[in-house]
Amino acid sequence: MHVLGRQTSAEAGETDAAGDRLPTVRLGSFLARDGSEGAALGIDADGPHAGVVFGKRGTGKSYTLGVLAEGLADARGVSPVVVDPMGVFGGLRSAGGGVVEPQVRPAAISPAAWPELVGLNPSGGPGSLLWRTVADATEAADATDATDANDATGASSVRPPADDSSAQSSPSPSLAEIRDRASESDAPPTTRRAVANHLRLAESWGVFDASAPPVASFAADGAPTVLDLAGVPEAAAAAVVRAVARGLYDACVDGRLDRLPWLLVDEAHAFFDGVADPALRTLLTRGRAPGVSLVCATQRPSAVPSVAVSQSDLLIAHRLTAERDVDRLAEAEATYLAGDLASRLPTGTGEALVVDDATEEAHTVRVRERRTPHGGGSPRASRMVGTAPDESVDSQHKR
Repeated sequence: MHVLGRQTSAEAGETDAAGDRLPTVRLGSFLARDGSEGAALGIDADGPHAGVVFGKRGTGKSYTLGVLAEGLADARGVSPVVVDPMGVFGGLRSAGGGVVEPQVRPAAISPAAWPELVGLNPSGGPGSLLWRTVADATEAADATDATDANDATGASSVRPPADDSSAQSSPSPSLAEIRDRASESDAPPTTRRAVANHLRLAESWGVFDASAPPVASFAADGAPTVLDLAGVPEAAAAAVVRAVARGLYDACVDGRLDRLPWLLVDEAHAFFDGVADPALRTLLTRGRAPGVSLVCATQRPSAVPSVAVSQSDLLIAHRLTAERDVDRLAEAEATYLAGDLASRLPTGTGEALVVDDATEEAHTVRVRERRTPHGGGSPRASRMVGTAPDESVDSQHKR
């Protein structure tokens, strides 16, 4: 089996020193010009990768992301975490996965990001007050925790100022505590009310909990974890993605995970324009060093930043027709993609052009069928309960 992302797919390169097969995800099969299927094709899961899955609506990009999640669930030493903004990955329960409505700690969002998150100008009065209040509340929670630890051990410690990295495993203030602190400030009443109202809005999202488990728990046991964000407000979903992306990165840097996490983000274009953007860019540019993989799927390649393509060593492209989307794919700047790229993209559902930067090759493939149910696809009137097969036709003939 040829393995994308692995320098060699020779038999000698398929096993480790102990003779065990290297973790590999079965993606599908090579596709010949006559439409027949060829040899099996896999994706390397032994090392970290950055990847993108492109495709216009209905061509199979979310399906392909599910195939990848299934394969990662079967691979040893890795743990997939799926961001599901459309509610289509619930079928991964059949692969032993869990579907959760994620909650993260307020301190997992840095003080500087809070104004943008709730729609305040960080340089304005309410935005500035919120920034300072979150920083002070987080610092106070850290100080309380440090004091408790010192009382128990007799030692002294100094914690750094709060940011995304230090807050992932540290105590967190609740939104109510942050709101109370803002109300007790010496800011003008209108400013305090504005902050309180915006914090109540954030509280209504239901994604913040000061006692939420660390993000690393999502990738603890190797079973796929689906973060169900269907129906969650856009800003709230972005906050979760930021906290999870940064939390997985920090957990790997600190050595708190004994598996390599893979973060799979569907509809990724929705998260590159907001508070989640810095955390996702961190995974793209620096994630592989500590061992975090990121795969972004989108039907709008032109809406994701160029770095998502330039930093990806795995690229899967289903059918694309918009010129700006094809142009974004071309930014891979791979010499083996030279020529009329649009004409090389397959047209059939489930077919894809895969680009392997490790071997500097591009192949046309057919993605395998999923073993677990897929929740994607659009509703059909013909499948609605209570409609006879020819009822609409008969009624037209009677008029």
